[in-house]
Formats: sequence, structure tokens, C-alpha cells
Amino acid sequence: MLAARRTATFTESVIREMTRIATMHQAVNLAQGFPDFPMPEPMKEAACAAIRGDINQYAVTWGTPVLRQAIAEKYRRWYNLEVDPDRDVTVTCGATEAMASVFLALMDAGDEVIIPEPFYENYGPDAILAGANPVFVPFERPNWTLDADRLRKAFNSRTKAIIVNTPHNPTGRVLTRDEISLIAELCIEHDAWAITDGPYEHMVYSGHHHEIATWPGMRERTITISSLSKTWSATGWRIGWIIAPPAQTGPIRKVHDFLTVGAPAPLQTAAAVGFAFDAQYYNQFCADYRARREFLCGVLREAGFQFSTPEGAYYIFADFSSISDLDDVTFAKWMTQEVGVATVPGSSFYSRKEDGRSFVRFAFCKKQATLDQAAERLSKLRALV
Repeated sequence: MLAARRTATFTESVIREMTRIATMHQAVNLAQGFPDFPMPEPMKEAACAAIRGDINQYAVTWGTPVLRQAIAEKYRRWYNLEVDPDRDVTVTCGATEAMASVFLALMDAGDEVIIPEPFYENYGPDAILAGANPVFVPFERPNWTLDADRLRKAFNSRTKAIIVNTPHNPTGRVLTRDEISLIAELCIEHDAWAITDGPYEHMVYSGHHHEIATWPGMRERTITISSLSKTWSATGWRIGWIIAPPAQTGPIRKVHDFLTVGAPAPLQTAAAVGFAFDAQYYNQFCADYRARREFLCGVLREAGFQFSTPEGAYYIFADFSSISDLDDVTFAKWMTQEVGVATVPGSSFYSRKEDGRSFVRFAFCKKQATLDQAAERLSKLRALV
């Protein structure tokens, strides 16, 4: 008996596949975007205390009150957004489940979702699972800017939403105020949702992070998604959130309930501790990532890769065409096995695989010793090709 047709276009996550291949060949894993250094100690202690305090049963389905309050306060403090923790906030099992819940709750068959590309690999399958049609709009190379005319042409009467991912995975672009204003203008004109994916919001090295919900006319047409994973180096805790108008929060919560019931109760309680960190934490956090970025950018330039220096997030989307004529999948697997450094093939971020044929993505969310080991191995790359 065949599987459902909607899954026919899916592949296994290429990112997770490359982690397995990295493990198989004992390669330095610069493929999957998870830190290999500890998360903040106060949050770990809070998690242990919550478990010892017998916070072991289901939390409120849409999130424990202390965490929803902390999320609402964060958006008020950082972005001057008034968020009702009881009516607007839903805590999910990571931003991945958040995005799936939003698509399933808000999309009907035939709706179109605009996705700038290259894009994080989940967006296309999320649209298809919801019965919607993804419409891909390419960023302009080499600096990964949005072309206003192309974006305007993508919007039409069937457009239900656009994905706004800034800082951007995989390119590291931070969308400018003008780009956000263009998206807001088009969403208002076509009565479409802006669905943000902002887990890298505190990793900005040049420019500024702009929350589109703060634009005039956009609070009521923005679904804001983010997560604990990147800002607090806790990808395995699987805690994300959705901020939406009350009328949309209702259906989103129903979908979330039937997908996962709720995120881990003791970790929700502990997560609230992280939201209380002061500016020093964020300043040091960003400075540490900027140093990692500078280090790996230097290594990759020396090895012959070409790329735009990322303005945010913790990825470098690098063109290897001056190093090798191989396609991206073959090159990434060869480099994992022969050089000992794992990356993600660029085609996994494109709807047309040939568009990513000459790219691989490096993640620099690693401790310095890991990056040093990667640098030592990459120094031998030219001699091996």
C-alpha cells in the first residue's frame, strides 16, 4: 500500500542526514546548527529544580503561565509590542512545530505562501502538508537582497502569507527597514499574513533586527514565531512560541493540542529564567558569535570559498565553484569523508536543486576548539581537490 501522495516530494532532512554522515566519518560537524557548548547555567539549575519539584505532568496545553508571561514581557521590553499572555501566546515544541501548527491552522487548499529562497528546508513541506502551494521568490545574488519587482509579481489574490525569516537561514542576511516596509506594504495591499521565523533575532552583527509586527497595520496581520533554541543554546529543549491575534490563536491552539498536546512542563518553567537575563548576556552572546564568524570567514576565504559575510544568524552560505566542479551533494559528502568537515549541500535550500549546486552551508555555532579543528582540516582542502 502506497504512502499518501502529499509526502512524495519530501526527502529526509538533508541537515540531519549530514550529521549522521559526519558521525560515521568522525568529521567536524559544521552542518547541523546546534551549539556544542553549554547553555546558561541558571537555566540548567532551574530545570533540575523543576524536575525535583515534581513539575512532571502536563502543563497547560498552550503553555505554562509563567513562560507565557515572560514571552509577553520580552516583546514589550524589546519591541514595545503589547502582547496578552493569555490571548496571544502559544508555547510549542520548538519553532518547527510552531510553523507547522500555523500553516495547518490558517491555510486552505489552493492558498499560496510566498517563500524567499534559499530557505530553511521545513517551509515547503509545511505548506504542502497544509494543502497550500509554496511560491518561491529568489534572493538576488551575490548579496542576497530582495528584488522589489519580483516580490510584487509573486503576490496575487491567492496569496495567504509570506515567510519572513530574518536574520536569514542559510545566508545570514538581515533584512533592511526598506525590505520589511515593502513586505508590510504588500501584505496590507493583498490582505496576507506575515509569518515570521525569528530564532536568530539576537544574532545581528550589522544592521538591525526589525519585527514586522511593529509596522503600522501589521500587528493584526503578523504571526510571530521564535524559539528558545538559538538564543539560549538549547536546541534539544524543543520550546518555541507563537504570538498571534486572538482570533487566530484559537485555531492555532487547537492544531497544536492535537499535534503535541504541549511542550515539556519542567523545561517551560526553567525557560522563563532565561527571559530575565539582562543586556550583558545578550551583548556577550552576540560578541562571542561575531568572533566565531570572523574566525571561520577567514578560514573559508583562505580555503578558496566565496561568500557574502553573514550579517546575522550563525551560518555561512559559501560558493565552492572555484574549488571544485562537483555538485553540492557530492562535494559535501566528499568533504565530510576526505577532509573531515561536514556541511549542508546548498540544493537542500532551493526548490530547484540546480540553483544550489555550487553552495554548501557552514554553521559556526561551535566552541573555538571545534572551529580550530575544522580550520586545521580545511587548510588541506586545496591539496586534496
